[in-house]
Amino acid sequence: MTCRTALTAGLSAGLLLTACSDSTTQGESTGDNSGTSTQAASITVGSANFPENVLLAEIYTAVLEGEGVEVQQRLNIGTRETYIAGLEEGSIDLIPEYTGALALHFNPDASATDSDGVYAELEDALPNTLIVLEPSEAQDKDSIVVTREGAEEFSLTTIGDLEPVAGEMVLGGPPEFEARANGVPGLLEVYGLDFSAYRPIVAGTNLTAQALADGQIGAANIFSTDPAIAENDFVMLEDPDSLFVAQNVVPLLTKDANNDRVSTTLNKVSAMLDTPTLTELLAKVVTDGEEPADVAQAFVDDNIG
Repeated sequence: MTCRTALTAGLSAGLLLTACSDSTTQGESTGDNSGTSTQAASITVGSANFPENVLLAEIYTAVLEGEGVEVQQRLNIGTRETYIAGLEEGSIDLIPEYTGALALHFNPDASATDSDGVYAELEDALPNTLIVLEPSEAQDKDSIVVTREGAEEFSLTTIGDLEPVAGEMVLGGPPEFEARANGVPGLLEVYGLDFSAYRPIVAGTNLTAQALADGQIGAANIFSTDPAIAENDFVMLEDPDSLFVAQNVVPLLTKDANNDRVSTTLNKVSAMLDTPTLTELLAKVVTDGEEPADVAQAFVDDNIG
């Protein structure tokens, strides 16, 4: 039996348990340090609080259920800082993640920028209770975006080109981008960008794109797979100094929840995901208004079976 429990507001103590069975993984251990076991009775899949991550969590759910794994869900948990705590305390077992941001979360001194290097640093930085499986080719990176008109007016092609005009611009994006090392501080350190102000905007909505299109902000931090970029003919500025490192989608899970069935199944998903595919799937949710679970199930049916 499948029990899906959506968590939409923080991991308070009262929300850590549901009427369904808990999210422990049961079965005989293999006896090694990989955290694998022969069979999983139940696994709890979480997600961050933006549409793409919810969609990826639904894909993980659909493919695991197809292999007979009982899945519970706690979606829209919040930021990385919140759901990592959920993994550590056991209220979730699995979540879709992004290699570069996750590596920097556990190791602020991580320096690799390419996919292979970032993944290697991530594996080294993970606590011994967590594991990442095979990364996908799909990436969703932070990006700095301007309007087509703004790009032409100020001759903007790279992030560094903003330096002469940043002092007259408001930058907008998710609240956490203001303090993260590869956010506002990184833009100042790497590119010398000192914006007149930062406007925090709720993640997972089209409000950032609307604010940029309406001229309320002059530049925006928008995820690179966001359909709003193409729909509004925004210009994604190049990042020649690699402030935004590789961000391959990767399953992050507790070692206790991992086993051969889980890893093999999730690795099939990673093998089928690339950036154009992820962008197309996300557009079905964000632009066309389809339910993430329906889009996920169709993707699994068509590509994994």
